[in-house]
Amino acid sequence: MAHSLGLPGQPAILRNSDLDSSSLRQARIDLAACFRMAARLGMSEGICNHFSVLVPGREDLFLVNPYGWAFSEITASRLLVCDFEGNVVAGDGVPEATAFYIHARLHKNNPRARAAFHTHMPNATALAMLEGPPLVWAGQTALKFYGRTKVDEDYNGLALDNSEGDRIAASMGDADIVFMKNHGVMVVGPTIAEAWDDLYYLERAAEVQRLALSTGRVLKPVDPEVAQKTYEQMRDGDAESARLHLESVKRILAREEPDYLD
Repeated sequence: MAHSLGLPGQPAILRNSDLDSSSLRQARIDLAACFRMAARLGMSEGICNHFSVLVPGREDLFLVNPYGWAFSEITASRLLVCDFEGNVVAGDGVPEATAFYIHARLHKNNPRARAAFHTHMPNATALAMLEGPPLVWAGQTALKFYGRTKVDEDYNGLALDNSEGDRIAASMGDADIVFMKNHGVMVVGPTIAEAWDDLYYLERAAEVQRLALSTGRVLKPVDPEVAQKTYEQMRDGDAESARLHLESVKRILAREEPDYLD
């Protein structure tokens, strides 16, 4: 299912101070932690799916996972630095083709999407395979996403060129979460921690909705005014909650999978 991208073989040597900074090292650690915990939680799919983040201090470079490695194998140093033209600026290997075309165009066209996480995680993807709106505002966890989602109805096969990457980027509009019908989900955020937090709770919201639907009984949606109020309550302090969530992930991994820091 994954496709290799024919990019230059030898990465350039880092000379720019922006690329040899403590902030980039921290971004590598944080992103690697997200890959490892996503694998633990069953949110990965083989060597497919991809997370990316703009390099701190740069608007033209992004970190992304290399082709051929499962989420559970990702380490901080294994992540690639790429530009929007498909050049690997730092790291060994190349990005998977759809990872490049989706993430490069998304970061280039939507600068607010500093972190972008794309998965086929099972519960959210199951909802993306159904007719109609994927999320029903019937559970408290789902209300974290009230007014923040879009649906891309126009599945067009694999993203193997700039035009499809541009189409996916445009489908996001001002949303933070896009359900890509017949495909999966994309979550974007201003930080790695906030993208991780949304990805995690999106899958949890989808899981409980699927379980509720499996009973055959009718869901009871929350009143729209209450849903909006609850979302606003959750939004206050959300960035700090996301930061603490990721810190907890890193503590767990430091005890049980410390090689993610390599």
